[in-house]
Amino acid sequence: MKNIFYLLIFLFSLASFSQEEKKSFTLQEAIDYALDNNRTAKNAELNINAAKQQKWETTASGLPQFSATIDYQNNIKQQFEAVDFNGDGIADFGAKQSVNAYARLTQKVFDGSYLVGLQSAKVFLDISKKAKEKTDLEVRKNVINAYGNVLLANESISILNRNIKVLEKNLFDVTKIFENGLEEEESVEQLKITLSGLKSNLNNVNRLQSIAYKMLNITLGKEVDSIIKVTDNLDALAEQNIVLSLLKAEDNIENTLDYKIADNDKKAKELLVKLEKSRALPTINAFLNGGYIGNNEKFQFLTNNQIWAGTSAFGANITIPIFGSGLQNAKTQRAKINLEIAENNLTDTEQQLKLQISAAKSDYQFAIEDYNNKKENLALSERVESKNQIKFFEGISSSFELRQAQTQLYTAQQELLQTMLDVINKKTELETVLNEISKN
Repeated sequence: MKNIFYLLIFLFSLASFSQEEKKSFTLQEAIDYALDNNRTAKNAELNINAAKQQKWETTASGLPQFSATIDYQNNIKQQFEAVDFNGDGIADFGAKQSVNAYARLTQKVFDGSYLVGLQSAKVFLDISKKAKEKTDLEVRKNVINAYGNVLLANESISILNRNIKVLEKNLFDVTKIFENGLEEEESVEQLKITLSGLKSNLNNVNRLQSIAYKMLNITLGKEVDSIIKVTDNLDALAEQNIVLSLLKAEDNIENTLDYKIADNDKKAKELLVKLEKSRALPTINAFLNGGYIGNNEKFQFLTNNQIWAGTSAFGANITIPIFGSGLQNAKTQRAKINLEIAENNLTDTEQQLKLQISAAKSDYQFAIEDYNNKKENLALSERVESKNQIKFFEGISSSFELRQAQTQLYTAQQELLQTMLDVINKKTELETVLNEISKN
């Protein structure tokens, strides 16, 4: 018993550990988590399940339908006076109590709208699946964007803290030199202005970091104030997302989700035209009835003495539309007009996608070029700032020139971080419009 007790404790601890909420994410882990937990993605999955049920609902409406009914009636006051119905001198008031139990089986034999309904349910399910794919792509894009913003904020804070630390040392050294009468007060003031600006930027980025984490939590499907950790590096992600082969990817318009969704809309409108035309066809339904009728002056229907009379019937009904004052024709013409609109929308979607793909490729290529350019600019800015520091403390250059070099360096640092994020986001936008997730 003691061993069993310890085993139960171990299994409970293991289950608790497995259910522990994930708090640390790589970018890919964040994407995978969001696809399972993001509320928009969940709703898209629920829409697929609803479409499956609707498809079965449509199918089931054409399958045999069986129903059973039991009617009980107690005539508290007889409905008519004594009448000799049979001419034998016996008055028949009708039974005071009666029970009618019967079952009915119905089956569609032919209904044009049912056949079209089956096709429409299949198309609607496909539309729901395409909408889910589209949602997943958008969720993926939003996660990458939100994750990148967190990394950008983290990197910015790290760089600003390093810059502040270096600048505080510079200010301390210059203040000492000024106090010894070997430097002008303006030099101290210039450094104080620069330091104040850095600290102000740091405060702002700290606030932006908090917002970025909240946005990432919402995108992941977590509580907005959840404490999470991102483990990827912005610089490394930028390098991984430089995939030049993607720029040469074939512009397969028909493979894009937007085109498929527009094409499905056209198919749905085609089926609506067929539906309206089918309403002009006859419908045939068959039925089979069977039951028992029992009458009695007292409630004895559950005893063996009760006499039951059996009844059964088989039949069919045919409904033939003959004249509807042009109503059905107007519905058919309206369906044809909506089909023409859907065809125009499909053509427009195709042209818009060509433009979007071309623009996305251009933006992605520029992001890569700009990233490489900003890396070179940062290296140059670092050298210029370093030289100006040496010149300043050697008394060769002024504090104004040092401040200019420092400001130029800080700008180059932020620009490089932004281009890293641009590379990642522009690649994602291109992948989204192409419906093609490249392997880094």
